[in-house]
Amino acid sequence: MTRPLLGCIADDFTGATDLANNLVRAGMRTVQTIGVPDDATASVEADAIVVALKSRTIAPADATVQSLAALRWLQSQGARQIYFKYCSTFDSTPQGNIGPVTDALLDALHGPGQGFTIVCPAFPENQRTVFKGHLFVGDVLLSDSGMRQHPLTPMTDANLVRVMQAQTRRKVGLVAHEVVSRGAPAIAQRFAALRAQGVGVAVVDAVSNADLLAIGSALAGMPLVTAGSGIAIGLPANWQASGELAMGAHADSLPQASGWRAVVSGSCSQATNAQVLHFRQQGRPAFAVDPLAIAAGEDVVAQALTWAAPLLAQGPVLVYATAESSAVQAVQAKLGAERAGELVEQALSRIAVGLVNLGVRQLVVAGGETSGAVVQALGVRQMAIGPQIDPGVPWTAVQSATWPGETLHVALKSGNFGSTDFFSKAFTLLEAAA
Repeated sequence: MTRPLLGCIADDFTGATDLANNLVRAGMRTVQTIGVPDDATASVEADAIVVALKSRTIAPADATVQSLAALRWLQSQGARQIYFKYCSTFDSTPQGNIGPVTDALLDALHGPGQGFTIVCPAFPENQRTVFKGHLFVGDVLLSDSGMRQHPLTPMTDANLVRVMQAQTRRKVGLVAHEVVSRGAPAIAQRFAALRAQGVGVAVVDAVSNADLLAIGSALAGMPLVTAGSGIAIGLPANWQASGELAMGAHADSLPQASGWRAVVSGSCSQATNAQVLHFRQQGRPAFAVDPLAIAAGEDVVAQALTWAAPLLAQGPVLVYATAESSAVQAVQAKLGAERAGELVEQALSRIAVGLVNLGVRQLVVAGGETSGAVVQALGVRQMAIGPQIDPGVPWTAVQSATWPGETLHVALKSGNFGSTDFFSKAFTLLEAAA
């Protein structure tokens, strides 16, 4: 039996598949679970396990409880290193949840106030880089990007040392790029120096994949890593070097896809807005979900499914609540941000279930919160990770107790990820992979 080398805790579902995607590309057979499995005695055969939580925007105390439960289960599976994965745009509030969860995991692994780990959300393939401790999205600071207007976690400070220090009880330091560029030995020496100064969390610069590989090498044997998904490309080489992981393994094969195709989009990010617009401009069928109509008592779910039923045989359909920030703010002003989000998530998740009942077996879901709601509504417990569509977004094969014996192919896309033509590209890639 293969015991996992790496056990991962992701704070949302799209982030979990993003991380799993990078591990699979590096040759690690990876299984993603939806939440902490109920059966503590169940064993998962994989090189890496990713536990997907929906903890990014819940209360910090609740996020900590869920993350510690995931840690205990991963330890029961024999995981040798733990990876806490958050978004490449460091989505959080001044209260957390990244800092409190990091503190709790370090306390559990090392003792109260003890231990050392890193912070590195860099993912250069998706234009996320860290330099002098500041997070950039493309060519602009995080605080000048579209994340400044995020409805749940607006990011108005790009200085990760400052942001993290506001969230953690531990002292936060920096491993600057001038150190990272000198390679793994220099990075490891800097870790040791920071620990000697009483630093418990180090923000690490990274502007290229070469940086991520060097950082990954320096992380060999570190009990806890906290990062976006980018650091994952540098970790498998540590186990390959020790002979515990086969070199050049292909881990992304999935069963052949079948059935109708659909997209469900709840993200209101700039990237997803562009993807929705592109889909519509191609003349493809699209149904807009109006949160105010849901709040007024209209059966928007039934309307969407009645609209979709005769169109599915003609190609992919799109059901979306995606809107520009001004429209989102107008809805939130009337309903409140929390209620508006819950109404949309519940409606889109019920629509997704209805689409599968209509015969959809290839489903793209856009948005982290939406993905979490949809996967839970579908009753998914485990996902096998397949080929990459765009950086950070793979196809997965899932099975559900609701549809026994059938395989659903699902792609969970972070709102900020993917090219403008992502929706059509996704189905083309899946067809070609058959």
